[in-house]
Amino acid sequence: MSEPPGAAVALAEAPSTDGPSKPLRAQRVVPLRRPGRWIVTAVVLVLVAQFAHGLATNPFYQWDRWSYWFLRPSILDGLLITLEVTAYSAVLGLAGGIVLALGRLSRSPVLRAVSWTYIWALRSIPLIVVLLFLYNVSALYETLSVGIPFGPAFFSFDGSRLATDMAVAVVGLSLNEAAYAAEVVRGGILSVDQGQHEAAAALGLPKRYQFRRIVLPQALRSIVPNYVNQLIGLIKATSLVFYVSLLDLFGSAQTMGSTYPGDIVPLLLVVTVWYLILTSVVSVIQFYVERHYARGATRELPPTPLRRLRTGVTELRARIRREAAV
Repeated sequence: MSEPPGAAVALAEAPSTDGPSKPLRAQRVVPLRRPGRWIVTAVVLVLVAQFAHGLATNPFYQWDRWSYWFLRPSILDGLLITLEVTAYSAVLGLAGGIVLALGRLSRSPVLRAVSWTYIWALRSIPLIVVLLFLYNVSALYETLSVGIPFGPAFFSFDGSRLATDMAVAVVGLSLNEAAYAAEVVRGGILSVDQGQHEAAAALGLPKRYQFRRIVLPQALRSIVPNYVNQLIGLIKATSLVFYVSLLDLFGSAQTMGSTYPGDIVPLLLVVTVWYLILTSVVSVIQFYVERHYARGATRELPPTPLRRLRTGVTELRARIRREAAV
């Protein structure tokens, strides 16, 4: 029987198995060398080391005075005021932002126009101008009244008594924060797929139920992490309330610096470290909030810092064992 064409060629090209086979040996995989990356890493490490060395050894920073001022009652009182202003402004700003966002998404042209104008104006005017304007509002409106529009008043209030330093700071920051929170909330609502709205409407669900049980839970995945990030900017913005005579963290340090001019640099470092601590706490909260709302949207949740540390230690041990075995 004749062999099919190409069989002889295939047999000729097949390796011979008559001789003794050579044992397979494990070969070490050598990673690709990247000298540029190592050079840049070395330069960055040198610069970081120089900065840390100068920060620790430069007598201009006066770290002994920094440790003296860091936990002084005057600084802690200012820190408490900063936390109070931030908490009140965050809650009121978010509430106002929700109202403005719903106004921009409303079918009423009046509500859309008013909401858009408010957001446009408050995002355009610097915060310090808003605070100074509110601080002097008692000169423009000596009395505030509640009653029938363009008619008789039922109650009247003294504008100067209502415009306390704390009230001016909270109202000013809340008004400014509401403009930015409105865009965060509106962006979160618009991020929900249109098919979700259509499916909810097809089921005949009431509008409020659609928003509360279908749209809002999905929108929170975008709203909450972005607004937590907005809080970092709000914490730093509280330093401006010093200009309306409210002694927050920055204001307390500024006052102590004017009393003790030689300690102005340590006091500024105290403020810097406290703001770093506050923003770091908010950043940690932001990470876990984003991780919580990422469930169901990603295949695998991002690892926590503790898990990353454990994974790094495990990989380092395994690498050491492999190198020791070789």
